[in-house]
Amino acid sequence: MSRSKSKRSKPSTTPPKDPSRAPAPSAPPPAEPPARGASPGEAPARSASSPEPSLRSGAPPERPSRPVVPVPVGEQGSGVVGAAVRTWLAAYRVEVVLFLVSFAVLASFSSQRFLRQSEAPHFVYQAKAWLEGRLDLDPEVLPNLEDWACVREVAGAKVRCEGAPRPGDRWYVSFPSFPAVVMLPFVAINGYQFNDTSFGVFTGALAVALFYALLRFLTKEGETPRTWVPNAVLALTLGFGTLFFYAAIRGEVWFSAEVMGVAFTCLYARNAIRAHRPLLAGLFFSMATLTRTPLLFTGLFFVLEAVCPGPDRLSQLKDLGTRWKPVADKLGRFVLGAAPLGMLAAAYNFHRFGSLTEFGHRFLYNNRVNVDIDRLGLFNPAYLPRNLEAAFLKLPGFSGSPPRLTYDPHGLTLLLTLPLLVFLLMPKRTPRLHWPVWLTVAVTALPGLFYQNTGYMQFGFRFSIDYTPYLLLLFALGGWPLRHRAVVAALVLGGLVNFWGAVAFRGYTELVRNW
Repeated sequence: MSRSKSKRSKPSTTPPKDPSRAPAPSAPPPAEPPARGASPGEAPARSASSPEPSLRSGAPPERPSRPVVPVPVGEQGSGVVGAAVRTWLAAYRVEVVLFLVSFAVLASFSSQRFLRQSEAPHFVYQAKAWLEGRLDLDPEVLPNLEDWACVREVAGAKVRCEGAPRPGDRWYVSFPSFPAVVMLPFVAINGYQFNDTSFGVFTGALAVALFYALLRFLTKEGETPRTWVPNAVLALTLGFGTLFFYAAIRGEVWFSAEVMGVAFTCLYARNAIRAHRPLLAGLFFSMATLTRTPLLFTGLFFVLEAVCPGPDRLSQLKDLGTRWKPVADKLGRFVLGAAPLGMLAAAYNFHRFGSLTEFGHRFLYNNRVNVDIDRLGLFNPAYLPRNLEAAFLKLPGFSGSPPRLTYDPHGLTLLLTLPLLVFLLMPKRTPRLHWPVWLTVAVTALPGLFYQNTGYMQFGFRFSIDYTPYLLLLFALGGWPLRHRAVVAALVLGGLVNFWGAVAFRGYTELVRNW
């Protein structure tokens, strides 16, 4: 408890005067005329040459000190924290409401899954292995053998395990492992039982709020004229009018990474616009890339914003020789932000698979895609036709007994799962960010189109989730009003189709493995 100090008057050095000899009070000095322009009752303005009152009439009498009531330190801290929380909630109230609404809806559609761990909790097992002090996984505790990487040493070389597992085999997660880093503190508390499904719902709701924050920043910077209402509608469209919807309610390694990648994409893009925060942009870029490898190509967005932000990009490129220092500074800080996690991941990959860039898919154990990987590799132009079909040409089917719509687990056209796509081809305006975002979408989509796998099993072409935030940014930039009848129809159609996906989709572990 703090001790209050009362003010002490300075002791007088002159003897007290006799009251009987006190001089008679003199007449008060005449009042100064009011200054010109002063209204009646207003104090006259003091001139610079007039003496201070304390010098003219003596020091004012000292006021009696009031007792200070000490406030406990704990209550002081709680008051400051409470004020800070109220200020934060007032500043981000829309984001908070969007998060709460999205969490409630996603949790409801997740249904019984929300209460249990998914059937493919790979990142949970990876985090637990790290906490146990090992980089590989204990094969005795693996819940299944689906999409794990198995490495076997043969004549000093690392090869994929074939046949029955052997005691010396090393097992790893065959995906970029940053989601396991995010789950680490929760796995430390809950162990192998950590619920990755409810964690995915939380991450999905957070991604919706972060996307709104990104749109709000674009409005603040003058990149779009949209107010908070259209921005909130577009954020909810991401959550419930795209393939993000069904991916966010399932957990499972394949979908958890997609959803978390969207959240990191929003944070990265927010800091990459105008390259205004290079260090943070690099950090979130590395987190996104180490969650979903195709997001490596979104680095083009920052490079364009740093080198030639526009609008006259050709002139900026020609003048690059005269202004290379600030550009190099931004690019250098971006690399500085991305490098630590990137170097750790490269070393981790080399330890596991003997390659700085290998995340594990060449070592998938007993997987149906191994034949294609061995024959053509992970990426090949031969895969392009089937991926284009899965992304744009697959249509729903119809079953007569019982009557119901059906979908192809290899894919469903984006024209149904994201109908707003058609408006991107005919924008009403092409602002400064139009072409940088389009180029980012193009380079990020290419890996998925040349990849050995369509994404099976899925509802719609799930690899498009990686660049769905950029597609919605293009719509926000394109100037189409949300009240336009065609836009309203597209929003409703997208919502209905993805509602169907959230309700009807049964994944690989449910339909194929019957887990």
